[in-house]
Amino acid sequence: MSDVETQILDSADIMRVMELLPHRYPFLMIDRIVDIDGDNSAVGIKNVTINEPHFQGHFPGKPVMPGVLLIEALAQTAGAICVHARNNTDAPSLVYFMTIDKCKFRKPVVPGDQVRFHVKKIRNRATIWKFEGVAMVDGQKVAEAEISAMLVDSDQAN
Repeated sequence: MSDVETQILDSADIMRVMELLPHRYPFLMIDRIVDIDGDNSAVGIKNVTINEPHFQGHFPGKPVMPGVLLIEALAQTAGAICVHARNNTDAPSLVYFMTIDKCKFRKPVVPGDQVRFHVKKIRNRATIWKFEGVAMVDGQKVAEAEISAMLVDSDQAN
């Protein structure tokens, strides 16, 4: 018998992602989340297609996914796992994006790419979370940032 304990990680398909986040088309930036380890870490997945509205103007004839949308997808992945970790509470929660630090863009993301958003919790105090995130395409880093967010019960959001 092995001393190593096997941990089963959670996942969220698109229907579960839509339960966790208030975002909808065209602003829902992730299609699925895998390898969810509580609110500690996860990997969000985005299948980039030419049908997305931002490609009409960014850039005609040379479509490139806007960098700010890559960072938004990192934030959505982090926010979704924070809400997912609280799934036993009655009130749904909202996640407000607070800061972006150490942001770097490394390589363009284009239609046909699958982006994997690796997020890992740096710390959590009360309702504030801070994550480091890396966006990867085919094993290559395309963007990275540290992000922080505040979790608020939706009935307190007004």
